[in-house]
Amino acid sequence: MLVHICCSVDSHFFLEKLKEKYPHERLVGFFYDPNIHPYSEYKLRLLDVQRSCKRLGIELIEGEYDYENWLQAVRGLENEPEKGERCRVCFDRRLHVSAKKAKELGIKRYTTTLLVSPLKSQEQLKQSAFEVDSKLGTEFVFVDFRSFGGTQLQSRVTKEQKLYRQDYCGCLFGLSQQRAQQEVIMDEMLSPITRQILPASIEERLALYQKRIKLEEQNISYTIVRKRFLNYRLLRGFVRINKEVVPSYILSYSHLRRNYARARVEEIIDGVGYANRDEIRIIDLEYLRNYMNVQSMKELYYRGIPWELEQKIRADIDGEWSLSPIVVLDKIPDKFEIAIDAVSYKDVKEKLIIKDKNA
Repeated sequence: MLVHICCSVDSHFFLEKLKEKYPHERLVGFFYDPNIHPYSEYKLRLLDVQRSCKRLGIELIEGEYDYENWLQAVRGLENEPEKGERCRVCFDRRLHVSAKKAKELGIKRYTTTLLVSPLKSQEQLKQSAFEVDSKLGTEFVFVDFRSFGGTQLQSRVTKEQKLYRQDYCGCLFGLSQQRAQQEVIMDEMLSPITRQILPASIEERLALYQKRIKLEEQNISYTIVRKRFLNYRLLRGFVRINKEVVPSYILSYSHLRRNYARARVEEIIDGVGYANRDEIRIIDLEYLRNYMNVQSMKELYYRGIPWELEQKIRADIDGEWSLSPIVVLDKIPDKFEIAIDAVSYKDVKEKLIIKDKNA
């Protein structure tokens, strides 16, 4: 039986139950989810599914990440609610491709781990599968592992297996609706052009779960805990000198009173320019070279400053808990204009703790 897999939280429990129900059936996992966005989130979910299938002894095949074709398929349905028409089209596509893959492999029967998700409609899935089977001559296997306490058991298995617990279905449009209802920033879609890994970002989680796998390969004991903290995202910012926008780099946790200010540097102390408005601090590349080797603002744009180093620079200049704007320029100017549109917000991130202190 070919098993379409959406994520490890659904697939691990589903595959365990499927092995119990069909002990003599050869199961082949098929990860096909072009709806997942951004690609870093796709890679993270695939990574955890690979780990899960390896633990369960299930062969896994990765399907094509044809995201642009998926976008075309759901065009015009962007504002549909969860379990609406967009979900139906998404199910149609994923089940159709899964059934075709099953036929290619000489497998007649197939199913999907989407059946176990409490956020998905089993009736929608059955209807999509019926239409696929009528066209391809395949056989969809419907199983209900959600009922009779299945969802609670699934949650326990997820915790025991330390699976990656995503907090959105994967779809860009579902995510935007979810974040709008929660009235929180959709920071999953914010990635700087620098190499900087932002806290609580998908890239940070991907690095953490990659490290987790290496620890398991080395039989090193660990745990993953969650911590609450104050996060930050810069949405937009610039500096103008003599009415011309100049290259600038705005350090994290920089906030202006009203997102815009005209200011002048009143004095320079130990290489830091102190402005007369909004507690603004200006440093130049020469000052920054005390912390890292960088030759130009262009290099800084694409290289960025590591997040932890940014916090050290901020603490050295302004002490802990500072929200003063700190900006890197080629040179410290006399007068300037500055705009900063940014948000600080309560957030939660995961932290990996190694239990074996000798590792």
